[in-house]
Amino acid sequence: MSKSALFEKIDLSLIRVLHTVITECSVSRAATRLKSSQPAVSSQLRRLRELTGDPLLVRCGQSMAPTDVALSLLEPAAAILQHAQSMFGHTSSVRDFDPATTHLTFRIAATDYLDPYFLPELTLRLRRLAPSIRVEVIQLGVDLDYRRSLARGEVDLVVGNWLEPSDELHLGRLVSDEVVCLVSEDHPVAKLPKEGKRAWTIDQYLAAEHVAPPSLHPGAVGIIDEHLGMQGLRRNIVVRNPHFAQLPYMVAGSWLVLTTGRRFCERYAQQMRVKIIKCPVAFPPMNYYQLWHDLTHHSAASRWLREQVRDVVRGLPTIRPPTRAEALPVLRTP
Repeated sequence: MSKSALFEKIDLSLIRVLHTVITECSVSRAATRLKSSQPAVSSQLRRLRELTGDPLLVRCGQSMAPTDVALSLLEPAAAILQHAQSMFGHTSSVRDFDPATTHLTFRIAATDYLDPYFLPELTLRLRRLAPSIRVEVIQLGVDLDYRRSLARGEVDLVVGNWLEPSDELHLGRLVSDEVVCLVSEDHPVAKLPKEGKRAWTIDQYLAAEHVAPPSLHPGAVGIIDEHLGMQGLRRNIVVRNPHFAQLPYMVAGSWLVLTTGRRFCERYAQQMRVKIIKCPVAFPPMNYYQLWHDLTHHSAASRWLREQVRDVVRGLPTIRPPTRAEALPVLRTP
């Protein structure tokens, strides 16, 4: 078959099926996302296999996995859909999207650094407003190339904090937070004066035993150590743990120091024997953003998702002292 004849057999809907089937790795899930039937998507997948001369999806244990050819087609397909959206999608509005009836899957790559309430509150809000959706929260870590995942449509939105977010993506500012230190109430620094000759010094801070999460990106060191490195400073990290919510518990039972945002720390200072200390190193505010790709920039569903993220961050519970019942758990006999 000539190249011109092959080209005539391809239309935009077939490219959308190609992109959706590969990102979902499932014909049934792709059919749901495309609001089509499974037999119709299976028929289109057969056409794609004939056109490409490749199976595209192959059995891998109990699931399906894309072939190398399929993965190589993903970015070109995303680019074509992106350009089509830019050409014809500007009339779309949030009013065209009905969260109450949609069956979409939203994939959000995020950390739990912002606030321990953020992801639970966001998930509950999405499920309340759009009861038929699926929500997949993907850990934002060194194993995830979030730029590539956004460009491929494998992730809809990324929420995190960076000193300098990628300028190739769309950006929405969410919140700024003060960088502080969290220590045990028994830590020697907790008993030092805030100011004066006996206050905590930069050298003492750097020499203390620190706990930190691993880097979020290959080759990076994290925003705290990146800022320290820009000043020629280096702290003594003795524990790294990817489960950020566990770190305050480690701090409470040791002399470890956690450096992060005040909002995160205050949630734990309400209920645990930990204390928030001003850091002797001057850090810039910790800024949190949501990032997305041109691929979903004009999508009504994606705009709705971004609005929900923004509203959840704005409406996070305010800090309040715990009640006695919250601070002192009561053991009851059966």
